Amino acid sequence: MQAETLFSPAGTAAADQALQRFEVGNALLAGGDPVAAAEAFLAAAQLAPEFAPAWLNLAETLRSLGAVADAVAMAEQALALRPGDPHSLQVMGNARHDLGDFEAAAGCYRAALIRAPDHAGVWTNLGNSLHAMGRATEALGMQDRAVALTPEDAEAHFCRALTLLASGDFARGWAEYEWRFRRPGRQGRRFGPAWRGEPIEGRTILLHAEQGHGDTLQFLRYAPMVVARGARVVLEVQPALRRLAESVPGVVQVVAAGEPLPQFAAHCPLLSLPLACDTRLATIPAGVPYLAADPGAWSARLPPGLRIGLCWAGAATEHGLPFPLDQRRSLDPALLAPLAKLPGAVFVSLQKEPRGIPPLPLLDPMPLMRDFADTAGLMAALDLVISVDTSVAHLAGALGRPVWLLSRADPCWRWLHGRDDSPWYPTMRIFRQRAPGDWQGVIGRVLATLQAEGPPRQSASGSGSGRPFRATSHAGGWPPERCLS
Repeated sequence: MQAETLFSPAGTAAADQALQRFEVGNALLAGGDPVAAAEAFLAAAQLAPEFAPAWLNLAETLRSLGAVADAVAMAEQALALRPGDPHSLQVMGNARHDLGDFEAAAGCYRAALIRAPDHAGVWTNLGNSLHAMGRATEALGMQDRAVALTPEDAEAHFCRALTLLASGDFARGWAEYEWRFRRPGRQGRRFGPAWRGEPIEGRTILLHAEQGHGDTLQFLRYAPMVVARGARVVLEVQPALRRLAESVPGVVQVVAAGEPLPQFAAHCPLLSLPLACDTRLATIPAGVPYLAADPGAWSARLPPGLRIGLCWAGAATEHGLPFPLDQRRSLDPALLAPLAKLPGAVFVSLQKEPRGIPPLPLLDPMPLMRDFADTAGLMAALDLVISVDTSVAHLAGALGRPVWLLSRADPCWRWLHGRDDSPWYPTMRIFRQRAPGDWQGVIGRVLATLQAEGPPRQSASGSGSGRPFRATSHAGGWPPERCLS
């Protein structure tokens, strides 16, 4: 495309330079350098402020870098130049969605569809925002429209899968969820077709992790079911989960990702096991614990009192880039301050890489934790775990420990809609935001519940049906700089 077709007045030196910077930005973005790309797009926009594509690309790039508020401002610049432009409205809607302003995002998408009624991506995004608002039936209507327009669009199918699963429609949801492997950059392992529940007695099957630590922890529950079908089960998990995964009953071998694999006759990604096992909402294998932990010395080392483990943030990045969802699922630790009103409470950090510290008397043994097996032993000595939606919550649930989940207003599909319990984890209680960003309300209800009811009482023996992991004791005392008050 020539510069004179993009700018007015045409053919200026600034326009030529802006177009060059714009093309450089696109090349840098394709090459995996979004920071430099953002700088190039900004230079293009400054050289030619009337060039809307530069503002749009800058907005999307800033969004990918986690600077969502800045992305909104850049999208506003593009919309000022192109009022009603579907692409500009879509970019604005994406940024509004990331900020948790789902109503505004849906408004942007609806406005875009007036001019581009056959844009499948906008239909998908509108469905996503409606889903985030808890309007699942409407969301599915939008996502069905997107799939009808582009039947081979993996992203449209994947988004529809999340809405189906969040609605408890596992019959359709698990099959649709398999489209995740056809999304750009998300192709699965090249092991051939995955096992889908056919007879497997006497054969060796590799069950392998594919997503985050929390996903692995949640779906390890299926390994004993595959063992019960007569298979020899080999697990491949993230290195930090290897020791803990050795406690899964019946597994013959656990391999850390990156290590050589043994011979196997079949394979299945962990999150495809619900499809292979034909899981429905009423048949979720919810027996806990399915992982074992030994509190070891922690029971004696922790001070007496009501021992409450706290985790207030998830991972801020994914695949090396900022993770926009984390801005909605994590909370400012200062908001935990009201918990200091609990008499006799002993607060223990379960936050591996803290971003800020709660204004509470807090013991932090996490520098002593080498992996999830160590964290599980610590957790087994606690009376209650309070956590945002991250791997800590899954670990507590898998161990059968009392766990209170602090959930954002647009919860992950696995927590379903409108429930304060979880069919996946019988010992879990969910405290949901009643409005996006309302963590103060969540913490207030947690405090009121603890004051009125106290925590659920359960022995901290850490006993369970799994094999105990090989625990080792830690020498030395608490790291002084981490024993905060």
